[in-house]
Amino acid sequence: MLLPLFGFAHGVTNADQELLRNGGLWAYIQVGATHMLTGYDHLLFLAGVVFYLSSFKDILKFITVFTIGHCITLIGATYSGITANEHLVDAVIALSVLYKGFENLGGFQKLKVPNLLLMVGLFGLIHGFGLSTRLQSFDIGEEQVLAKILCFNLGVEIGQVLALIPIVFIITQSRKRKQFPAFYKAVNWYLVLAGIALFIYQLFGYFNGYG
Repeated sequence: MLLPLFGFAHGVTNADQELLRNGGLWAYIQVGATHMLTGYDHLLFLAGVVFYLSSFKDILKFITVFTIGHCITLIGATYSGITANEHLVDAVIALSVLYKGFENLGGFQKLKVPNLLLMVGLFGLIHGFGLSTRLQSFDIGEEQVLAKILCFNLGVEIGQVLALIPIVFIITQSRKRKQFPAFYKAVNWYLVLAGIALFIYQLFGYFNGYG
């Protein structure tokens, strides 16, 4: 059930390419926002981060670190032309979803794991590299390259904010209900299973030459 949904997440389409070719810089903002809003792997990871936090101050801190991380690699890797196989990058992003769900469930309680803020920043770099591989799949021409990259990044940030508003609202409201512990456990187990499904799907795509 999960594979078709995630398999087509934030893919590169001819319609997007046509929009970028004819829409100017605004089109890069639009495609960046749409890319994030349909990037289920990115959103699942963000949901896992928010689920673990109880105060708005902590949410803002962790999301800021994640955002700085993915801005660095999205802008830097794209402008420098550094790329990698999309399936392998997305497989690592899938592992970040699995990691966050497992951690939220207390899976690392008996192990010494790195600082959570550090891990979120690291995964931000990886998620940004994934976004960069997608942007580099487009033909963005040779004019205003940096401006196009920055506009795409701005669109990603807008999409992230739009996605986080309902996520934070739902989680905040759910904390007020007595069923929250069960809800918390169910959602994080879903993150674990979704991460595994995404990882298998991306490896399958890599070894079979899809994309």
